[in-house]
Amino acid sequence: MATAAPRPMSAEEKKVIFASSLGTVFEWYDFYLYGSLAAIIAKQFFSGLDEGSAFIFALLAFAAGFIVRPFGALFFGRLGDMIGRKYTFLVTILIMGISTFIVGILPTYAQIGVAAPVILIVLRLLQGLALGGEYGGAATYVAEHAPMGKRGAYTAWIQTTATLGLFLSLMVILGTRTAVGEEAFADWGWRVPFLVSILLLAVSVYIRLSMNESPAFTKMKSEGKTSKSPLSESFGQWKNLKIVILALFGLVMGQAVIWYSGQFYALFFLTQALKVDGPTANIMVAISLIIGTPFFIVFGALSDKIGRKPIILAGCLLGALTYFPVFEALTKAANPDLYAAQQASKVTVTADPAECSFQFNPTGTVKFTSSCDIAKQRLASASVSYENIAAPAGTPATIKVGETVVKVKYSPEDIAAAKAKAEAKLAEVSAATPVDDKAVAAAKKSVADLSNEKTAGATLLGANLGAALKAANYPAKADMAKFDKVTVIIILSYLVLLVTMVYGPIAAMLVEMFPTRIRYTSMSLPYHIGNGWFGGLMPTTAFAIVAQTGNMYNGLWYPVIIASATVVIGALFISETKDVDIYAND
Repeated sequence: MATAAPRPMSAEEKKVIFASSLGTVFEWYDFYLYGSLAAIIAKQFFSGLDEGSAFIFALLAFAAGFIVRPFGALFFGRLGDMIGRKYTFLVTILIMGISTFIVGILPTYAQIGVAAPVILIVLRLLQGLALGGEYGGAATYVAEHAPMGKRGAYTAWIQTTATLGLFLSLMVILGTRTAVGEEAFADWGWRVPFLVSILLLAVSVYIRLSMNESPAFTKMKSEGKTSKSPLSESFGQWKNLKIVILALFGLVMGQAVIWYSGQFYALFFLTQALKVDGPTANIMVAISLIIGTPFFIVFGALSDKIGRKPIILAGCLLGALTYFPVFEALTKAANPDLYAAQQASKVTVTADPAECSFQFNPTGTVKFTSSCDIAKQRLASASVSYENIAAPAGTPATIKVGETVVKVKYSPEDIAAAKAKAEAKLAEVSAATPVDDKAVAAAKKSVADLSNEKTAGATLLGANLGAALKAANYPAKADMAKFDKVTVIIILSYLVLLVTMVYGPIAAMLVEMFPTRIRYTSMSLPYHIGNGWFGGLMPTTAFAIVAQTGNMYNGLWYPVIIASATVVIGALFISETKDVDIYAND
């Protein structure tokens, strides 16, 4: 089918793209605030809870962040297909904005007790539901306003909004922190970014109220073809359900892991695995995002010419083929001392295999207490790759660094001997002339930690393992004098480029895969399952794989396998959609 001749974007189309993108930026701004300020919020709202209650609230917070999104897609998708796109995603932005503002004025646990975390979780659930309805509405609305031959270019603007929302949230947080200071920010200043959101909400609602319903929905409604039951049509009829399933596994699943790898896991890998300080890592990622963000539009527009499918699957394939060498190169550039130590000093964990758990812990609430699990947690956290050696049943785990063997669990006699040594060290540094206050404080802390029954074993393990790793030249943190900024930015920009390849064209393709009458519902579900579950679970799954296998790069198997599966499924079963007439696609 021939595409329409190119023409300049009309004033109405510009308004549609601006309003939809602005609202979606705002939704992501709200959503990211909680994640960026999670540590402060936890102290304000979860302090004083017993362990059981804290566990429940942690699960609910997790559900709001990831699991609830597909349910929002179902609920609001149904409304969007029945009453219209405009009013449905007007409702989602109101829910998100009001929920965010209320977080800013919500009393803390110290003020109203357990009601504070309960209300907070309810607000988070509402935010998750709203986010589940917003993206599908914005993408559908823009695509249904776009002329033939321009849907990829137009919807690509929506694809930039997650990155821009993250930027906006970080800038507001940084500005507030700078203005009021760290102490005041932790006390009350953290509320300011949430309160500021009411201004963004007012602007977004004002603009959206002045917009018209999408022409495709208006046409369908005037012909009396709106769906009476979008959910049953989307998921109860095999011809539509089959497309939903193929969209998830043949497109969105791979897109999600490439997206999370390029923007989130790369940052996590820099700070957690490579021990780069947070500000530097954030700046590096921010620069790469600035370089890469325009390519959302580039690949969206390119998909109008050569197709959505080849660009998306090429991004997935490149990720699957290059992630291992690229992340190894990132290690060499960001922390060359760590890379050298990994090559020179062999580390092993000898343990009873029955003691070793797969440490999948997405909520951060599960405790792994066996000697094997503790050993693997310690080494994974220290970015130490190791090999596993099976020990006889019941044998406590040990760690071997070079020729040094480190016990993982210690007897009371071991702890008493270590405490006596620490006390002798304290006496020595206290008697020195002149007195080194830092050395005295460190020695006092060591004695105190070894005197505490709950922390003594962990303290002794940390000291012994730390000494062994130091002797083997494993760095405690990245040496910024050896940090290759140019290479790191090039690598991170490449990872973001892959994100733009898979994410730029995806909105247009999802819109084009489904008929107008059930489009909002059908496209939203696979998108939010893919990004909320497959993508959102990536950091915790990757860490579990690393801890289990002992190789700091093995977490990459998660995106590599999923992206590879998407390439195969997409290549075999997904049809190109760029020339679909969405008005006739009923």
